Amino acid sequence: MRETDDTTAGPTRRDALEYGGTVLGGGLLAGCTGDPGTESPADTDGSYSVTMEPVGTVEFDAVPETWVPYTGDYADMGVALGQGDGLAAIGVHARFASHVYEELPGVSVDENDLIELYRDGTGKEIFYELGADVHLIDPNFMVNRLQWSQTDVDEIRETVAPFVGNTIFSRAYDWHDYTAYTMYEAFETVADVFQEQARYESFKQYHDNVLAAVRARIPDETPNIAVLYPAEVPPESFYPYLIGSGTQSKHWNDLNVGDSLARNGITDAQAGGGIIDYETLLEIDPDAIAIRMQGEITQAYFDDEIVSHLRNHDVASELRAVQNDRVIYGGLTYQGPIIHLFQLERAARDLYPEEFGNERLFDRQRVADIVTGAFER
Repeated sequence: MRETDDTTAGPTRRDALEYGGTVLGGGLLAGCTGDPGTESPADTDGSYSVTMEPVGTVEFDAVPETWVPYTGDYADMGVALGQGDGLAAIGVHARFASHVYEELPGVSVDENDLIELYRDGTGKEIFYELGADVHLIDPNFMVNRLQWSQTDVDEIRETVAPFVGNTIFSRAYDWHDYTAYTMYEAFETVADVFQEQARYESFKQYHDNVLAAVRARIPDETPNIAVLYPAEVPPESFYPYLIGSGTQSKHWNDLNVGDSLARNGITDAQAGGGIIDYETLLEIDPDAIAIRMQGEITQAYFDDEIVSHLRNHDVASELRAVQNDRVIYGGLTYQGPIIHLFQLERAARDLYPEEFGNERLFDRQRVADIVTGAFER
């Protein structure tokens, strides 16, 4: 439940900074000056600015040390830029695929050390407790998805730290009527926040190379798939997710698949669409079904709780995807540059097993070297 405003309950964090005469942590000040899309050069005193819609231009006195995202896409970006030690919190633990870092030598994030922001709602007090140097969150996400008021956003921006973020995972929200960024456009902005442009460039170059190599091997004929989120497990109905331009669909767009749901007029769950049952799914009868699930999903769990259920179901067993063993894990909603590589690899291998088999499609050590800074600048 959203907390009420309480701006008179004692000194704010900014009061403490001002009265103490010193600047703690990153020492960030929020400012919405200049034209969006324009970045001013760093000043001689070490200050610099970063611009991103919808917040405009934000001024920094120093590089942030502690930072808070809400969604796992921005958390992953910060980790990719070598900032994992400063990550203080996440919206929901299960929606951040930090378990993939276990395959990267020298890279780790312990979710148990991260404060979970969502606790039957997300109130302002936790942001005061954290006292982060920057919030990598779209303020409009806080208003439209978490029921904050604009006054709440302004209060935290002015008394704790600025917001820098854009809701990139989906294009389905009607309130997102401003610039939409790709994953790597948003990633570049986050690199500017942390002044890690060289690490970003190295990651982007490696991503481009991996993607080109994978796409060169994709068959000429690609399937039409349905991306679904189970309403319960084992599932009897699903929330439909369309393959749009949001970053949640990047691995599907990279693999050039078609969208069976969109072609049959199904409304995205994030745009107010309802659940669909097996009878509706049988009418669509996609070539493949990708089941999106949050948390760490092993192949054994997926086979036991999802695939076996569909095979033994009176209606689901009639689906082509079930009969042809093309029910695959669809990944998590929130992916940044690291998580995307893992999800791209798994999706490519599951969709095209004859081409990719169990082959590793990217070099874990190379990615780890970028994250830890052991790459050539």
